[in-house]
Amino acid sequence: MGFSVNTNIGAMAALQSLSETNKGLATTQSRINTGLDVNSTKDDSARYTIAQKLRGDVGGLKAVNSSLSRAKSTVDVAVAGAEQVSDLMNQMKSKVTEASDGGLDTESRTAITADLNALRKQVNSIIGSSEFNGTNLLKTDATATGKVSALMSTSGTSTLDVANIDLEAAFDTAVGGDASVDIVLADAAAATTLKGTLEAGFKVVSQKLSTLGSASRQIDGQIGFVSKLSDSIEGGIGNLVDADLAKESAKLQALQVKQQLGVQALSIANQAPQSITSLFR
Repeated sequence: MGFSVNTNIGAMAALQSLSETNKGLATTQSRINTGLDVNSTKDDSARYTIAQKLRGDVGGLKAVNSSLSRAKSTVDVAVAGAEQVSDLMNQMKSKVTEASDGGLDTESRTAITADLNALRKQVNSIIGSSEFNGTNLLKTDATATGKVSALMSTSGTSTLDVANIDLEAAFDTAVGGDASVDIVLADAAAATTLKGTLEAGFKVVSQKLSTLGSASRQIDGQIGFVSKLSDSIEGGIGNLVDADLAKESAKLQALQVKQQLGVQALSIANQAPQSITSLFR
């Protein structure tokens, strides 16, 4: 090819090569900055679309986990209250057994009755206070069924329900009447009668406590599953779009060297037309 000052093929080739190197350098720097091999649909449409769908699934699982956590808190408060009620009923049974002694004098039985009424008030206070976020699983409620309902999946069609166990009514039955009416133990026979109702009521309370414990374990299990599922999906997203930073670091150094060489090559190519002036000396 002849010498020309209008068209410098060498400079054009060097410029194209330098442009490709700069483009590769920009891509590598972007991957290092973001940690992502696929940061946009322009990088890889298929992988980006799949990753976006999976990110939506992770977001849904976070909502499910939040719903389960609220349910767990509500049930755990109810469990704590029911366990305390169970402990106090054991104390009441001991007091009633003591009062059923036929040889007990009136003053002692009166003192035991006062203790029983104090324990009863304490139980009623605990039942009324066992509330979380406006929900009380122990207190009598007209809307007893489905008192707690938590999401189990992102579809929203499957829920984990915990019904109101109405411990308030069970306890009132166990002590033989309305909570506003004091217990009266006129004699050993009355104490023996109350002991029988307390024994029966204690069994009912124990069954309800077992129901709450089972519900709590079920919620814990579902929370664990949702957490593992979320971690697995996030790992899958990483496999799809995360950059290998060790590889990108090595590539960055190589591209920086190529960039420097490209600049030098372009400089040399730009000097070629100047050699034409020597032909006219």
